[in-house]
Amino acid sequence: MGIKYIWDTNIAIYFLQQQFPIAAENFIDSCLIESKPCFSAITEIELLCWKTASDYEINVIENFISECQVFELEKSVKIKTAQIRRVHKIKLPDAIIAATALVYDLILITRNTSDFKKIDGLKLVDPFNL
Repeated sequence: MGIKYIWDTNIAIYFLQQQFPIAAENFIDSCLIESKPCFSAITEIELLCWKTASDYEINVIENFISECQVFELEKSVKIKTAQIRRVHKIKLPDAIIAATALVYDLILITRNTSDFKKIDGLKLVDPFNL
């Protein structure tokens, strides 16, 4: 069972808040059978600085992160991020997430496909649109 998907930050938030519609929940459940949640170091940072999170919620987030595969900012990801940013008008965190997906040949699960759809070779799935 290899890693097939990488989660965007919004997917991790929907997961933690249990806000998926049933089809999306079924899709995520099927992904979790194959592997634990995986995401970029940027998603880890974005989750940890969630401004409205209570102490309890921060504890839940930290426990969730400890159970996940986090892809650190390796040199190959940095180089791919720079290539993406030179070609596309995209926020740096999104470029890092996209670069991580491309470097590790993973499918990006995101609700914000419009942020990523112009990036060549990036495979996307929106679980809200299944």
